[in-house]
Amino acid sequence: TRAEYGLVRWVMDGIKKSDKLELQVIATGMHLSPEFGMTICDIERDGFQVDRKLEMLLSSDTPVGVTKSTGLAIISFADAFNELSPDIVMVLGDRFELLAASTAALIARIPIAHLHGGETTEGAFDEAIRHSITKMSHLHFVAADPYKRRVIQLGEQPENVFNVGGLGIDNIKKLKLLSLRDLEKDLQFKFLKKNFIITFHPVTLENNSSEEQMIELLKSLDKFKDVGLIFTMPNSDTNGRIIFKLIEDFCGNRTNAVYYKSLGQLRYLSCLKHVDVVIGNSSSGLLEVPSFKIPTINIGDRQKGRLKADSVIDCIPTSQSIYEAITYSLNSHTIDKLKDVRNPYGDGGASQRIINVLEKINLNGIIKKKFNDL
Repeated sequence: TRAEYGLVRWVMDGIKKSDKLELQVIATGMHLSPEFGMTICDIERDGFQVDRKLEMLLSSDTPVGVTKSTGLAIISFADAFNELSPDIVMVLGDRFELLAASTAALIARIPIAHLHGGETTEGAFDEAIRHSITKMSHLHFVAADPYKRRVIQLGEQPENVFNVGGLGIDNIKKLKLLSLRDLEKDLQFKFLKKNFIITFHPVTLENNSSEEQMIELLKSLDKFKDVGLIFTMPNSDTNGRIIFKLIEDFCGNRTNAVYYKSLGQLRYLSCLKHVDVVIGNSSSGLLEVPSFKIPTINIGDRQKGRLKADSVIDCIPTSQSIYEAITYSLNSHTIDKLKDVRNPYGDGGASQRIINVLEKINLNGIIKKKFNDL
């Protein structure tokens, strides 16, 4: 889906270039939706052939709508796997679309390689989906040693769990990021003296609602009058459209605020190069932003349990707490400390490490898993 392509792009590139591997691509979910930026065009623009396009998103972000979308996806993936006959299915992360893909692959007896497993996100039902996919999968490519231990704790064989580091860092290393002038021209937005980029996704397991939390966030941002505000729109999760509408209304009344359905990896990472603070509850604030040595304001419990760099500032989802966290992140003492920040997800190279394993792995008998008792 749209949420994974930016991370898995260089793995796809490595598979495509390998003389031992053949790439097949199935695009689904938000990639095929104009509402979310029709990002399948990004995949094709990067030179990849999309072998199957699976329409599965209903025009509903209620729990019933998301559940029915998952059911449609299982049916569609079953047909696609039957037609493409892959030797292995690779999925990244924890979204409901991937639960559908993994379910269809499991029943079709196709080995599954899972990327970024073992992580925890206590404020979203993605947590349960991620661990469910781990139990369906046969190869595990994790981003850090604590995550490797957790996958093994779930009963997976240690020899099939590989710590390769975080995939998002490869984009930072490999892409030539835009200069400020080119970025402003591309975005049609003039950066101010200080600038924030904001990504806030729906919360699915927290007590107060996504709408309430987003209203609190916007209240805090409204206190910063001379700051450029760049919003990226949320994913197609439960109640995502409520957040979408709040952002639209907020930006419509302010010349210093703008929103984008999808920035894409190049523009998003280029923004990280030029903004002062990243705000929201996206995993990117933890996985990628520390490599730019700028602060992340991490709101609420959506990412609770993930490894965090010292540049990540946690706050509760109230306007006062968010305002205080942003103010703290902008003081000179905090900025000085950021010079020594290290990203706990490594320094890059994850994509090539995955390719190295895939080229050598023997899939004979891998489909029959034995539970690894600790």
